Amino acid sequence: MSAAASGSFPRRVYDSLPATLRRRLRRLRISLIPIVQCALAAGIAWWVATHVFAHPDPFFAPIAAVISLGLGLGRRWRRSVELVGGVAIGILVGDLFIGWVGEGAWQIMVVVILAMSLAVVLDDGLLIPMQAASSAVLVATLLPPGGVAGFHRALDALIGGVLGILVAALFPVNPANRAREDAAGVLLTIRDTARSVAEGLRAGDADTIAAALETARGTQAAINKMRTDMTGGREVTRISPLYWSSRDRLDRLVRTADPIDNAVRNFRIIARRSLAVTQRGERVQPAIIEIIDDVGGAFEVLREMMLADPGADPDPVEAARVIRSIVRKARTDLAVNSHLSEAALLAEIRSLLVDLLMIAGLRRSSALATLRS
Repeated sequence: MSAAASGSFPRRVYDSLPATLRRRLRRLRISLIPIVQCALAAGIAWWVATHVFAHPDPFFAPIAAVISLGLGLGRRWRRSVELVGGVAIGILVGDLFIGWVGEGAWQIMVVVILAMSLAVVLDDGLLIPMQAASSAVLVATLLPPGGVAGFHRALDALIGGVLGILVAALFPVNPANRAREDAAGVLLTIRDTARSVAEGLRAGDADTIAAALETARGTQAAINKMRTDMTGGREVTRISPLYWSSRDRLDRLVRTADPIDNAVRNFRIIARRSLAVTQRGERVQPAIIEIIDDVGGAFEVLREMMLADPGADPDPVEAARVIRSIVRKARTDLAVNSHLSEAALLAEIRSLLVDLLMIAGLRRSSALATLRS
């Protein structure tokens, strides 16, 4: 058996799995490095706090390390600052108040109000008031207030936050890979839905189009994740020397976020109009259906472009060439003597093609000029 054939067996097994299981396995695969980062940071933070600073039971250190990293790439600096600040506020309020009035149910309520209020006044982050409240509750219930213990807890949080950032810098997630996989996943979904819409229009099958529309509507969470990972990838290129050279590439990826989002939104409109036309029993001319099918092919080329290594095919030039060939088909005279719904459908397709050209790297002015030529 050839190497290529044996190498394709895992792919065949993976493709044979149910779609839900494939999505779950993909989610695990892209989260493996952040999981390992959290584990490393937690263990190192505990060791440093225990053996270097001689703190007894420094549980705030590994907790801070894990929270500062998390599974997402974005805002890790921000999370670390909020975490340390929240713990410090909670410890300060808890130590002062509980040490003064003692423990009890009403004392817990008051200390939570004080800690969260102070955190909200000092910063607008979401994590800092929650950390302030939880730290204050720990002091009010389980930990002895005051003394050197309070200082140790604040220092442990600082140790965990700093070590979390160091682990992220020394053992980083490839910032471009995760972002481009997110983008490719969105493009793959819309590729399949475009082909389903074309199939439904040919057969006059409203159910097929409705299912495609529902799938397209469900992509917003994936788009939001793509944006978050792109932002987080930029953060990685700032804090990790290993990926300083990836900044330009990631910037190019980030510039595709808005066009991808807009393309998905425009395609939802196309699917919705196609569904309405089919439900009314109207027919769409074959030339327009063929263009929608070609749009599915364009999404596939853009998906392959996202996953291609620098210098490999298809590159943005090839992707733009494919989309321009569709633009030439989607000429405005197709709408002459057409019913209003068909003309509106063609207009949305042409708007979508502008977004696709921008994903391929064209500026909006150049994409619009291509459409008018």
